[in-house]
Amino acid sequence: MRLRWLAVPLAFTAVASSWAADCPALLQGSLPELRGKGQVDLCQRYAGKPLVVINTASYCGFAPQFEGLEATYKAYHDQGLEMLGVPSNDFKQEDADSEKTAKVCYANYGVTFTMTKTQAVRGDDAIPLFAELARQSSAPKWNFYKYVVDRRGKVIGQFSSLTKPDDPAFVGAIEKAIGSRP
Repeated sequence: MRLRWLAVPLAFTAVASSWAADCPALLQGSLPELRGKGQVDLCQRYAGKPLVVINTASYCGFAPQFEGLEATYKAYHDQGLEMLGVPSNDFKQEDADSEKTAKVCYANYGVTFTMTKTQAVRGDDAIPLFAELARQSSAPKWNFYKYVVDRRGKVIGQFSSLTKPDDPAFVGAIEKAIGSRP
């Protein structure tokens, strides 16, 4: 009976090791969810899916883009698109209180895509996700930088804060990512 009990964890470990080896560098690791105490395992949640990553800030003049980002997410989610918002205070426009950040995202703007707790997105303190985004393209120069990532974890487009979520180039990059093969 004991051998049978041990076989499951060993089999799971082998699958998890194989899965981690297949995970793109961009998606290695996890981030704390904005709501609750859970973690977003980036590889488990996003591997093989087209993804938009945005560094956000609740008190930024670009915060109304949450509405357009949510509309884009809803329009393309059935085609596999995922979206990840990462609040950051790197530009001094995010609250230290996660509850206040959550209120802005969820109550004020109706965000349903995944949001994390506040993270560093630039420089030496940047979390691995943003370090890899910068390596593949460039670091965000302000809040609401948008990165479009294909199904293989490669950045295929980056867009400044000035690029609105309905911009044809941004939408075109999303459609290209949706059409990419894993």
